[in-house]
Amino acid sequence: MITRRVIAPLVVTLMVAATAFAQTTGQKPFEPQVGQAGKDVVWVPTPQAVVDKMLDMAKVTKTDFVMDLGSGDGRTVITAAKRGARSMGIEYNPDMVELSNRNAKAAGVTDRATFVKADLFETDLSKADVITMFLLPSINLKLRPKILDLKPGTRIVSNTFTMEDWQADETATVTDGCSSSWCTALFWIVPAKVAGTWSTPSGALTLTQNFQMLSGTLGSQAVQGRLRGNEITLQAGSQKWTGTVNGNSIVFTSPSAMTATRGK
Repeated sequence: MITRRVIAPLVVTLMVAATAFAQTTGQKPFEPQVGQAGKDVVWVPTPQAVVDKMLDMAKVTKTDFVMDLGSGDGRTVITAAKRGARSMGIEYNPDMVELSNRNAKAAGVTDRATFVKADLFETDLSKADVITMFLLPSINLKLRPKILDLKPGTRIVSNTFTMEDWQADETATVTDGCSSSWCTALFWIVPAKVAGTWSTPSGALTLTQNFQMLSGTLGSQAVQGRLRGNEITLQAGSQKWTGTVNGNSIVFTSPSAMTATRGK
């Protein structure tokens, strides 16, 4: 959480940067307006407390590459960079990109925070470990197939808006430091693709997949299960199987060692 001790000098820095910009260019620095029109959505900033919660839910560390879709004034990208992560904002409005770059410079994180003027739907997301966004449900739904094709374990966090019938793995509402209508964070982990029939020493394992939720049979026994990235859990009667998916193999380690394989 950013404290007043941190915010005060940051505000001063931003004011100095804005003044210097105006003196150098003879122009008034661009100032975004809440509700201003964008390519796909209007701009409404995510409250800082929600930014913090979103990054907490995704467990962002310095080893992560974070991509923020529709990065606005850059606050999520900059906050991730302050945590040591490499971060990139994708923003269609060039004025917002310029503003974000100024804000990143004022925050001292230009070595880890970058901003690109680009279309969300034409951007390669495959290198991201974490994706953050504050978009409309219709945009989330349009992006969903692309997100589900990312590497299993990719973490996705959205401010307020859902992925429709892809239920969130976690949901949290921020009450401290957020008094707007946009105080809920939703978190998903991209699941591995396991639908089909697998060969195991205990018989055929046939799985039907609905996002992270699983159903099917192991031999003649019904199973229910769940994915969390590459991690799989199956309940077969009184037995709970846990393992790791690796492409066309699943290595179960509990309640006993067992490997399942699927034909290519």
